[in-house]
Parts: sequence; C-alpha cells; structure tokens
Amino acid sequence: MKDFDLSLLKAAQAGDKEAAEKLLLANSGLIWSIVRRFLGRGIDNDDLYQLGCVGFIKAIHGFDTEYGTRFSTYAVPKIMGEIRRFLRDDGTVKVSRGIKEKAMLIRSAHESLTQKLGREPLLSELSEVTGLSAEEIAVAENATGAAESLHSEISEDGFSLESILGDYDYEEKLMETVALKEAIEKLDKKEQAVIYLRYYRGMTQSNTAKILKVSQVQISRLERRAIEQLKKFLA
Repeated sequence: MKDFDLSLLKAAQAGDKEAAEKLLLANSGLIWSIVRRFLGRGIDNDDLYQLGCVGFIKAIHGFDTEYGTRFSTYAVPKIMGEIRRFLRDDGTVKVSRGIKEKAMLIRSAHESLTQKLGREPLLSELSEVTGLSAEEIAVAENATGAAESLHSEISEDGFSLESILGDYDYEEKLMETVALKEAIEKLDKKEQAVIYLRYYRGMTQSNTAKILKVSQVQISRLERRAIEQLKKFLA
C-alpha cells in the first residue's frame, strides 16, 4: 500500500470511521470484482456488495501492518469468505448431504489411518476402510476440499492446472481458483477422479490407470478431455 493508504488504514484500525469509509470507497472496484463472481444466485447485488464491505471492514481490523503482506492480498479472501459464508448458511451454495457424509467418512478414515500407520494413507487404503471407490473419494474431496497442487506441473508436457487460469494479479488469480473448483465439479465422475489423482495427488498416468482399473491410454484421453472441458468452462 502507498504511505497515504497505510496511514489511512492505521487511522481506520484506531476507530476513525471516516478513514474506513474512504478506504471502502477507494477499494469499491476490488469489492465489486469479487461480488460479480457470485451474481445470479438469487441474492440482490447490493446485498452481496454489503456483505463484501463487511468482509473488507473485517480485513481492516485484522490486518497486521508489520507483516509485510499487501493489504489487498489479505482482504480478498476475507471478502470472499464473508460472501461464501452467507451463501452457504443461506443454502445457496449446496453440497449434497450424501457427499458431505462421504467427506466426513473419508476425513475420519484419513485421521485414523494416519495415526495407525504413522504416514499419509494411500488412496487404496482409504478406499478399503471407507468402502468407497476412487471416483467417489475424488468427487467428495473435490466438492468439499481445496485444490493443493495448482502450481504443480503433472502433465508430461509440463501442464499445470494454474496454467489455464491466465496471467493475472494475485486477487484475480484467487477468484479464478474458485472458478476452477466450480468447473471441476461440472466434469463427470471419471474425469473428476482423473483430475484429482493427477493434480491433487500428483500421481502418474500409470498409477492413476491402476487405481481406476483402466488403461493408461484411457487415462490420457480422459485427462485431455477433462482439461479441454475446464478450458471451455473458464473461457
């Protein structure tokens, strides 16, 4: 932040309402850029913006000026979190009860196996304990979890999931990451499983083929088709 903005931020943190209003006005474009990601869900645009403002104010009071991070880098997830929390509690963002139950079962099995084995459990071990297939585990974890390997170059041609998001600033990249998660959920179960195993678990096509009990050629085709679909969804 600029020195002027930093002094304004410190004033707002000290309880200066006028300083807080100035910061809100100066960053209204950032707030709206995030709000636009959530339009069309049955919530009034202005209400979404107000939720974004609440998140922004929380960011003001929670930001540590000595930490060395850009304020906007800290504010974006706060704004998005406030909106998503409301939509989730309001029932607008829906994850089926069945998937939630599977996700809980997977987490419980993961914790139990980690303690028992003293290491990260293999997918086959999770499958055996939960009775769920690799595809079911992939769908449940994709729907309820967060991508961990956007930057990893898994594909043989050096492809990474992040590479289809474009060359954006951090804030835009963060919003696009949310869009990527939603796009993955639109794939069929087999394609979701391939993306999960290849890019979330970092597995080779060969190992992925063994887990899904298909040929490596089929995995290659599924992966290529899934990536093309993701590009279309995010275009």
